[in-house]
Amino acid sequence: MKAIIATGGLDPDAPQAFTEKELPEPEPREHDIVVRLQAVGVNPVDTKVFDRLAPGQERILGWDAQGLVEAVGAKAGRFAPGQAVYYAGSITRDGCNAAYQAVDARLVAPAPASLSPAQAAALPLTGLTAWEGLFDRLGFTPAQGANAGRSLLVVGGAGGVGSMVVQLAAWAGLDVTATAGRPESAAWCLEIGAKNVLGRGDLAAEAEAAGLGDFDAIYCSTHMEEHWTAMARVVAPQGSVCLIDDPSGPLDITVFKQKAVRLCWEFMFARSMFATPDMARQGEILEQIAGLLDAGRLRPTLALTIEGLTAESVRQAHIRQRSGTMVGKQVITV
Repeated sequence: MKAIIATGGLDPDAPQAFTEKELPEPEPREHDIVVRLQAVGVNPVDTKVFDRLAPGQERILGWDAQGLVEAVGAKAGRFAPGQAVYYAGSITRDGCNAAYQAVDARLVAPAPASLSPAQAAALPLTGLTAWEGLFDRLGFTPAQGANAGRSLLVVGGAGGVGSMVVQLAAWAGLDVTATAGRPESAAWCLEIGAKNVLGRGDLAAEAEAAGLGDFDAIYCSTHMEEHWTAMARVVAPQGSVCLIDDPSGPLDITVFKQKAVRLCWEFMFARSMFATPDMARQGEILEQIAGLLDAGRLRPTLALTIEGLTAESVRQAHIRQRSGTMVGKQVITV
């Protein structure tokens, strides 16, 4: 099979940073299915893993996929060959930048019937990160309108994760305020369910100027260091803050002490990385998200479709991902 290999120690635009190789098709473990990929998404985790590769280290990247089941392991019987599925998979295994991929079936769900392969491939990682952060970490109720009267600030509302957080929070009844740095990003946030949009300046000052009180919770999807002290000012006493970003250095958590704020982390790969007892919850969440998409409750976040999985298309996707200008997601068809 064709696979796109990332090599560490190089700039992403270097000719040998991404190369095409022929590899054997994967064999399924007992809990696995093997999927013939139709579309693969691109995420910040792709660039982060690439940057952490040792010089000369090779890796198949990619953790967002839609495809057709090709083979089924002995304990993966809920799926059948030919079935369309979508998933993010595990960061500890080969990614989806290839013709075929083996993935633990507990992390997989039937693909949304109403979406194209590219639209479906844009959703698993960001959808899981948004759902787990909102409902498993922050503790909101995952039901339509169930959180009416409660407020949420989404830092980075127009990105891949932020776009799903805004939509899921609005569906669940929260009053959503999002941050956005550009007019088109602000318009997108309002279109998908935010009631208010703040800029990328002083969050506390902007929230006060907009007549907004303290927020019951904050979902910070980006630039946590930039907004650290401002988040402490605008979160409500005994509120909660969910973080997904990687800080570049130590941060002073005592700024949240006087309000008795709960800080929590969301890392979508934790369940698969540690094979937690509730690992199958990810397949269940993706199935719920697919149902919301098919019912028109959520909108796909695909912004750019790139035709053909090649070393060059992956290289350009990585460069674009690093630009900080993406609104929504980019997907490469296989």
